Amino acid sequence: MSHVGVGPRAVMRSVAFLTAGVLAVPALAGCTSEDPSGKPLAEQDVAAAGRASVSDGGTLRWAVDSVPDTLNAFQSDADATTTRVAQAVLPSMFRMDEAGSPVRNPDYLESAEVVDTEPKQVVVYKLNQQAVWSDGREIGAADFAAQWRALSGKDSAYWTARNAGYDRIEKIERGANDLEVKVTFSRPYADWKALFTPLYPKDVTGTPDAFNDGARRALKVSAGPFAVKKVDTKGDQVVLTGNPRWWGEPAKLDQIVLRAVPRDERVSELVAGKLDLAEIDPETADEVGLAAGPPRDAATGTPLMGPGGTPAAGPQGRSAAQALRSWAVANGSDEEAAEEEVLAREKRSEAEAKARRRQQALSGFEVRKSLEPAYTQLALNGADGPLADERVRRAVARALDREKLAQAVLKPLGLPAEPVGSHLALSGQPAYADGSGALGEQNAKEARALLADAGWVPGGPVKKKDGEEAAGAEKDKKDKQEKDGKDEKKSEGDDDGTYIVGEDNKNEGDRNDGGDDAKDGADGESGEKHSSGKNTAQGGAPGAYAPKGTAAPADAAAAPLAKDGKALTLRFVLPSGPGSETLRTVADRITDMLKEIGIGTEVTKVPDESYFKDHIAAGEYDLALYSWPASAFPATDARPIYAKPVPAADGSLNVAQNYTRVGTDQVDQLFDRAMTTLDQKEARGLLRKADSRIWAAAGSVPLYQRPQLVAARENLANAGAFGFETPVYEDMGFLKKGAQGSRPSAPAPSSSPSSPSS
Repeated sequence: MSHVGVGPRAVMRSVAFLTAGVLAVPALAGCTSEDPSGKPLAEQDVAAAGRASVSDGGTLRWAVDSVPDTLNAFQSDADATTTRVAQAVLPSMFRMDEAGSPVRNPDYLESAEVVDTEPKQVVVYKLNQQAVWSDGREIGAADFAAQWRALSGKDSAYWTARNAGYDRIEKIERGANDLEVKVTFSRPYADWKALFTPLYPKDVTGTPDAFNDGARRALKVSAGPFAVKKVDTKGDQVVLTGNPRWWGEPAKLDQIVLRAVPRDERVSELVAGKLDLAEIDPETADEVGLAAGPPRDAATGTPLMGPGGTPAAGPQGRSAAQALRSWAVANGSDEEAAEEEVLAREKRSEAEAKARRRQQALSGFEVRKSLEPAYTQLALNGADGPLADERVRRAVARALDREKLAQAVLKPLGLPAEPVGSHLALSGQPAYADGSGALGEQNAKEARALLADAGWVPGGPVKKKDGEEAAGAEKDKKDKQEKDGKDEKKSEGDDDGTYIVGEDNKNEGDRNDGGDDAKDGADGESGEKHSSGKNTAQGGAPGAYAPKGTAAPADAAAAPLAKDGKALTLRFVLPSGPGSETLRTVADRITDMLKEIGIGTEVTKVPDESYFKDHIAAGEYDLALYSWPASAFPATDARPIYAKPVPAADGSLNVAQNYTRVGTDQVDQLFDRAMTTLDQKEARGLLRKADSRIWAAAGSVPLYQRPQLVAARENLANAGAFGFETPVYEDMGFLKKGAQGSRPSAPAPSSSPSSPSS
């Protein structure tokens, strides 16, 4: 379970948690008579169409982030493209439905159920009698057993990234016939439906050599509607072609070409006609949306029309320019000035013509949008520094207006703008319930009280000595921070990507916290620095995320806090690459919110490739923004993210995927109990209790479900923004002439900006 926009897959001292006094935790959420899981906030948007409306044949050119280093989804360097290939070419016992729940895949399974619980849990899989590998061999118990042995963790020769669930299997046997597989567990395992998806042939999992190397660049044997034709690293693409031995509904497409195209190059590839489907950023989505209407100026949005409704570009534009010259001379105007105006108009005409051609090329596409099955969170590193104190973490969390942050990102995109209320599930999933009450609502006054209880004094003296830094600041920034004794710690001339926010309040009057576009801050896309006294809340493309006209805050920023001669300044690390504009916009909003309670932030933008490895995983940050995907099996997949770090044999700290280094024994116990109970209602209750305790510890703060924006050819059916649901690859294709796909209606807006419907 890993995601960022990037995918993370560790080593500090353990953290003691305070639980008395002002840290008393509100009553933890439990099960109620009313199901709190709700509905998914947004439907999938794939231009759904029946197979009869889809033409046979054609090639789908689909942009992906990378050509995968491996086609083995159980290796540590597998990525999102690995998963996409596996979905198209390999068996999956269960698929995800529209609510993010597992459902039996009838192409492979006639049934799968727990047949015994005492003395051991036994699951019997009855396979589809037509299910065969592409070499003609039946899918059977030998494939299940080989995958279990490879992933059980008992043989270190297999280079596996995970073995959760497989390590609980005691044995796998042939059942009553060749179509039955009997799996016996040594310990009860509630998430058994997570296993054997994908299922690899025994040719891949049967030996360490085959597992480690045999499926990295090729899959000679597969069993899906498509097969891997080639992995072309030079051409940056993976080519999938129809599987002639596929027994299900035949694939409508002849080929799917997964092309690695950087995010910032996708609009150019769409314009050039080299892509049919591509996940895009909000700015590109705006451009594709505008292309559906009359030609408009790309900068101003005004129609590119001349006098009388004629186009301003082309021959008409030049004729108008010549008429202007003649009129100016006839009326005694300066001929040189008239000529300059003519040249300027001709230059504009050329730009407008180029914009028209670009918009015309995009007019055959539409934006399909939903919400990803993933959420963005603010991570608080509790290993050391100020955030090792639970009171400070809780203060940071309670300073955040999560509703405003969700609105800033999602409302301009026409998507439901509601904050996420759970670390373990998203709205619509069975385990979902809003557990944020265990932390408390946003309240700046109570946040300041928590900080005061922790000893952070407003306006306290800050002492600087040789070798001593402000709390949370990096040592290599010391000289710059002290230079000339200035309050503004970083100037725009510095080039290390770092700036300080919140260590002075002399420019309070300049702040508007979410109004019109920031006038003095740098654009979030440019990577330029912002001075500490200016509004940095907007960032990104103008109007792309920030709601206009938001009122200024009623209370001014608090005086900076200090303790023991050290200012309360937190290191805020962000990725700097294309596609990260939204994160930087959110970070700007958060820094303003923290400044209001006296917390300063030192923002550092780092290359995407080093963001996780060198900063998040290494613990070199105080605050960070990254995303986790929602899982249908949170007891299994979320446990390593929130488990209490434990000492390793070499004396280091094993954090697994818990990059915040915040965990408790109680949370671990609740996960373990949820993983072993086969009563789904009881398991959901245990997971909701675990989530409440994760909220109370304030190691991470879920913010919003990530937007999913996809540019798709208008005649492409059954592909786009999939939401929770697993794509059905055999149904994808291009519509027959006159046929139309079904699109979801626009989502209803939140009830109010300050209190969205729950």
